Amino acid sequence: MKLLQVQDLAVHFHTRNGIVEAVNGVSFDVEAGKTFAIIGESGSGKSVACYSMLGLVPMPPGRIESGKVLFQEQDLLGLSERALRKVRGKGISIIFQDPMTSLNPYLKIGDQLTEPLRQHFGMDKKTAWQKGTEILEEVGIQNAAARMNAWPFEFSGGMRQRVVIAMALVTEPEIIIADEPTTALDVTVQAQILRLLKELQQRRNIGVIFISHDLSVVSDIADEIAVMQNGKFVEQGDREAIFRNPQHDYTKMLLAAVPATQKKSDIVDAAPLVSLSNLVVEFPGGKGQEKIRAVDNVTLEIKPQEILGLVGESGSGKSTLGRAVLRLLTPTSGQVVFEEQDISEYSRSQMKPLRRRMQMIFQDPYSSLNPRMTVYDTLAEPLLLHKICNRKTLDAEVFALMDSVGLSRESVLRYPHEFSGGQRQRIAIGRAISTKPSFIVADEPVSALDVTIQSQILDLLLDLVNRFDLTMLFISHDLGVVRYLSDRIVVMKDGILVESGSVEAVFEHPTEDYTRALLDAIPGKRLFLDDAAESMEEGTIT
Repeated sequence: MKLLQVQDLAVHFHTRNGIVEAVNGVSFDVEAGKTFAIIGESGSGKSVACYSMLGLVPMPPGRIESGKVLFQEQDLLGLSERALRKVRGKGISIIFQDPMTSLNPYLKIGDQLTEPLRQHFGMDKKTAWQKGTEILEEVGIQNAAARMNAWPFEFSGGMRQRVVIAMALVTEPEIIIADEPTTALDVTVQAQILRLLKELQQRRNIGVIFISHDLSVVSDIADEIAVMQNGKFVEQGDREAIFRNPQHDYTKMLLAAVPATQKKSDIVDAAPLVSLSNLVVEFPGGKGQEKIRAVDNVTLEIKPQEILGLVGESGSGKSTLGRAVLRLLTPTSGQVVFEEQDISEYSRSQMKPLRRRMQMIFQDPYSSLNPRMTVYDTLAEPLLLHKICNRKTLDAEVFALMDSVGLSRESVLRYPHEFSGGQRQRIAIGRAISTKPSFIVADEPVSALDVTIQSQILDLLLDLVNRFDLTMLFISHDLGVVRYLSDRIVVMKDGILVESGSVEAVFEHPTEDYTRALLDAIPGKRLFLDDAAESMEEGTIT
């Protein structure tokens, strides 16, 4: 049964620089109990197409140029704002991408869950509260009655996403728009959220529009798929047709960008560049509570020119370990040896000359780059600080860095906000390699990037590792990315290294239940990792 019919929808933005055709003549249907996925890169028009149907695109500058959106025998595009309010949240709900920004930090969870019930159905507070508690239980929140009185910040990322799903379901809508609902979640939490969505969809016979740039996720859940580029659907069909027999060049390009397996060069047989012995990092607990042990007796070695992949869920201690290796955090006990120097107890002044040799690429370049500094100043700062060059040779060094990370020299005087996410990450990488380090810690550097941009950044990192003989600790919760980039993998859980080995050993013959659980949760295994394994056997991946 068709719940929604979108016909020739076009949405343009009228700006001072001209007209932007954000959505240009798209048509699709949403059926009960089925998932219609829209995939494409950031800026392709996915979210605008869906939000415009419910009047959530600001107009002006946006404007509906043409089309019909038929729902419950009425055209949503012709409804007044007052009439649309009766549809939003009741007939059609939205699961937003970032639950921390879509939840009101000043309202308790229960108040936010009951608001739509009181608004749309006129329920009294007691009845609405009971209904909210039931829906929290349905989405898997333990001790739901007590958690109704909790604040959003008291939930983990996965738990907050469950709350947002509960808010979308509490009014028992016919259709849910899920806008990148699992971006940046751990692979196991992501699998739980996707499984939960599917179960609830089948139980309630809900139609789902699933917006994503993650092809692996879409390959697991979608019934019908539309591939969107520059505001248009360039290809549309069922899941098997899109993934097994793509017709359009853009679809083929997206599929080719999904990380599979990258053949790596041999690791240098030499003394470790970095070694950790019984490393412990503890943080103070709350009042009257014991200390929190984030890193627990970790021992490992990283050889020169090796890329060591460090994987695990959020809270496992990965980032803390990376910062402790660079002495951005002071270890509680244990030993950190870098280039045959025990730096475990080095002071800040003792570490300063070593900073040139060890650098970090942070997860979010937008927050790690100074918004008041141009790209030129960002790249010049470490060059001058470490006296790598003088004012006369500074321009040449900065331009060489721009060339190395694939950025136009003409953009050197622009600020971070004037770049895309992928370009900002290139700037952060340029800053990290500016001092010609021997060791880099890369902390989730591609977690929120489009698949094509992610592929570009991974290839850039590999190229720089080979060109400058870099050694890297690559931290990620995305096992597909780690498989593509790393020579060796270590798995971390609750501050402890539970497994280590070559990429092939860990992926093909894991010894720990936790590692198996991580591998089982990888989305798209059937279509991507299995294909990669077949290609490896046939010798077609090099």
